[in-house]
Amino acid sequence: MNNNKYGTYKFGLTTASAFVIANMIGTGVFTSLGFQLMGTTNMTSILILWLLGGVIALCGALVYGELGAVMPRSGGEYHYLRVIYNRKLGFMAGWASLIVGFAAPVALACMALSGYLAKVFPVLNPISVGLLVLTLVTVVHAYDVKMGGAVQRLFTFFKILVILGFIICGLVMPVKCQSLSVSLSEFSWGDIFSTGFAVSLVWVYYSYSGWNASAYMANEIKNPKRTIPRSLFISTLVVTLLYLLINAVFMLSTPVNEMTGQLEVGLISAQHIFGQTLGNLMGLLIALLLISSISSMVFLGPRVSQVMGEDTYILRQLARKSERGTPFVAIWVQYFISALLIITNSFELVTKYTGITLSFFALMTVTGVFVHRHRYPQVERPYRTWGYPVTPVIFILLILWSIVYLVREDFIQTFIEGKQKAMWMTLMSMATLLSGALIYRLNRWVLYKKLIYKLSYDKNES
Repeated sequence: MNNNKYGTYKFGLTTASAFVIANMIGTGVFTSLGFQLMGTTNMTSILILWLLGGVIALCGALVYGELGAVMPRSGGEYHYLRVIYNRKLGFMAGWASLIVGFAAPVALACMALSGYLAKVFPVLNPISVGLLVLTLVTVVHAYDVKMGGAVQRLFTFFKILVILGFIICGLVMPVKCQSLSVSLSEFSWGDIFSTGFAVSLVWVYYSYSGWNASAYMANEIKNPKRTIPRSLFISTLVVTLLYLLINAVFMLSTPVNEMTGQLEVGLISAQHIFGQTLGNLMGLLIALLLISSISSMVFLGPRVSQVMGEDTYILRQLARKSERGTPFVAIWVQYFISALLIITNSFELVTKYTGITLSFFALMTVTGVFVHRHRYPQVERPYRTWGYPVTPVIFILLILWSIVYLVREDFIQTFIEGKQKAMWMTLMSMATLLSGALIYRLNRWVLYKKLIYKLSYDKNES
């Protein structure tokens, strides 16, 4: 961060962990169960899904901890892939982060928040509410770094308290419904190797996305070589435990047929636990919790764009900072992308598109720990991945499995079942990658032309 009259402000372990937790506990855990229940209603299978998602996130966090400690610069995958592989792949990862990594999840969180509020107050327009919340949060983070960090800590601690309260009440209060359709038995290991399980894992992995959050803000963390690994590890363990408990509460308190295919599963479950009136109040609290996630991603995403602007000539405006140290151009660029996605109002498609694109770059980054150790054997590593090489291998295999099944589902729905006109998820992901490659080539071409012009000018002058 630049030194200026406001001074240099850096975050410690508590705030770094708050950003990770806030980034993880967001839209997914309050929305994705309804889509998972379309594939299986077996409670054991679903809890294994959430545990497996936690294992993936934890394995990824342990690897990112090593990479973040040895390459402590903001940017996440953008910076890591540039160093490990080449600048082009790094740029494509940064481009995906700009469009998909943060702008899309911000839009999804705004959609979920407005959906919860619209269920409680039907008079509200979901799109208008989503845009209003996005605007207010963006203004806060565009104004001041220190204020943004304080807001983030407050909302994250509030989020944890509300979720713990929800879990405790769900476990101790008498269940309002008498006939639960969730299956507590008849678990089969065959379920785990089914297409439905693999596709559901994409929803779960999306719910855990954000486990690498502090890697994106390394420049603004005190002692990043020590703080980044600790914040990633602590936060992932906390979130995994909370996810397992809250999903158990959802399924034990609410009939499956009422949640299947529904977006607002938290509100539906709250109405069964607390009754209609208090349930609506809990729905409002859940909506407020999503502000924490929106805030975290509005803060983190522009840090990737800012680093890209520092390294890329045609995107150099993204690196501009205000006198208070905020990358305000990058913040408002992300705002407009998120706003466009909110207006489309297509939650399921945007989620799957986000999942497949981000999974690819996370896969390349975790694989990169092998490449980095081979290419730079003499580099000092303040932190080494626990369980190496098993830890990264587990992550790689599970993510590959998930991506293959997601593309397969896209193919089946397009060419066999005819439910959609094109393989939208796959095409959108490919378009993101190709557009990133084209922008990278355009930047190289502009720099080349600029160099030729300068050489010609110098020659004429002499």
